Amino acid sequence: MSMPKKEDPRTIRSREMFKRAVFSLLGDGFTHSNLTVRKVASKAELNRTTFYLHFHDIQDLLTQINEEILQELADKINDLILAKDLSEKQQLIQLLDYLYAQRNYLFILFNVNQFEEQLFIFMKQLIETKRENTSKQLPENYVGIDIKTASLVGIIMWWLKNNRHYSSDYIADQIHVMYRM
Repeated sequence: MSMPKKEDPRTIRSREMFKRAVFSLLGDGFTHSNLTVRKVASKAELNRTTFYLHFHDIQDLLTQINEEILQELADKINDLILAKDLSEKQQLIQLLDYLYAQRNYLFILFNVNQFEEQLFIFMKQLIETKRENTSKQLPENYVGIDIKTASLVGIIMWWLKNNRHYSSDYIADQIHVMYRM
């Protein structure tokens, strides 16, 4: 049985340089449609040949960046799904820390509405799974999953969009008190 091939550090570095270049250009006002391989390679201080060693085109690069970020977000949500009660708040803080640290990239990469829709899907899955795995009998008049998800996503988006000066610990504590997931 062969060991999985380890990725060359130069490959990792080059791919990261291209990704940072995309974020930088998008942050400078470029749109997805006016990004070119030449602009991205120049910003990354690498050549176009190197770009094509890693990506088919700009769309391939953007797709890979989107997939990586959504996978990281899915992993964070999955950690919350699997968390036991004692670590639930800590897992929520980690998710909020991740979202806060990535917020500029998330809003640049996706438009705000797309990101909010994706976050809604992930958080709804989290709430559904938590409810399925609870040993407590929920009352009949318990808040509906869509309503609970919408309010939770609304709080998170309000916090991210308005760059409020609340810590992720404070927001997690408030969410935990309000929802007890």
